[in-house]
Amino acid sequence: MKYAYYPGCSLETSAKEYDVSARAVFRALGTELVDIPDWNCCGSSPAGAVDYLLSLALPARNLALAEQMGMDVVVATCSACYLSLYQVEQHCRRDASVRAQLSEVLGAAGLEYKGKVRVRHMLDVVANELGPEAVKAQQKRDLKGLKVVPYYGCQTVRPYMTYDAPDLPMSMDRLLEAMGAEVLPYSLKTRCCGGILITTAKDVGVKLVSDLLAATAGADCVVTVCPLCQMNLDAYQAEASRLLGRQVNIPVLYLTQLMGLAFDLPEDETMLYKNIVSPRPILDKLG
Repeated sequence: MKYAYYPGCSLETSAKEYDVSARAVFRALGTELVDIPDWNCCGSSPAGAVDYLLSLALPARNLALAEQMGMDVVVATCSACYLSLYQVEQHCRRDASVRAQLSEVLGAAGLEYKGKVRVRHMLDVVANELGPEAVKAQQKRDLKGLKVVPYYGCQTVRPYMTYDAPDLPMSMDRLLEAMGAEVLPYSLKTRCCGGILITTAKDVGVKLVSDLLAATAGADCVVTVCPLCQMNLDAYQAEASRLLGRQVNIPVLYLTQLMGLAFDLPEDETMLYKNIVSPRPILDKLG
C-alpha cells in the first residue's frame, strides 16, 4: 500500500525526527509514503493573513501534483499542513466560485486540480485505516508501565471533525493503549499551545505552554502529532518552569518516535537524540 506524502517545510528542518520516524513506522506497517514531487509550502496560517486566494492556491498546487501521481490519498504529518490541504479539498467540493478561481490560478502553471484526491492526517491513517491491531502486531517492546499524556493540539481535529471528536479525541489514546502504555486523563489535549505566538508575543505563548505542562504531573512523557506543538512544549520548559515556580522536565515525543521505540526501530529511525528534553528516563524505564 502506498500513499502520496506531503512532508511540509517543518519536517525537512526543525522536525526532521518526525519525518524520519513517520516514514520508518509506515514501512514497518507495510506501507510506503511517496513524496509529492516538487511540493511547495502549504502557506500554513500566515498565508491567509496575506491573501485568501494565495492561502488556497498554495496547497491546491500540491493536491494537483498528487493527483498526477495517480494516488487516491494524500497523507500529511503536520497538523497545520493537514488543515491547509484539507480546507482546499472541502472548499472545492462546496464552492464553485473557489473551484473556478483555483482552476485559473493553477492553469497558469499548467496544472489542474480535479478534487479526486483525499487528504488525511497521518494519525487518521494509522489509527483508523491501519488500526491498533496492526500496530500491536509489529510491536517488539511492551510500553507497559509508561505513563503518557496524549496532546493533539488545536488543529489536528479542528475545525474539521472528519475522523475524531473535536474536544475529546481518542484516536491517539487507542494507539497508545494498544501498545501497553497507560494513558493519563488530560483535559487539555486540544488546547492551543500558542503556535507562532511564541515568536511574536512570547509572554502569551509561554503562558499557554506553561498551562499545558502544568497539567502533565505524574506522566513520563507527552506524545503529540504536531511539529509546532512539539517544539513549543519541548523547547520552552525552562521558561515554563520559571513561570510556574517549579521545575518542569518532561520528554515530549512524536507519536511516531514512541511507536518506533515499541517497534524496536534503530536509533537513526527514531532520532530521539534530536529531542531537547532528554528521553533517557523513558529508555531506562522501558529497558
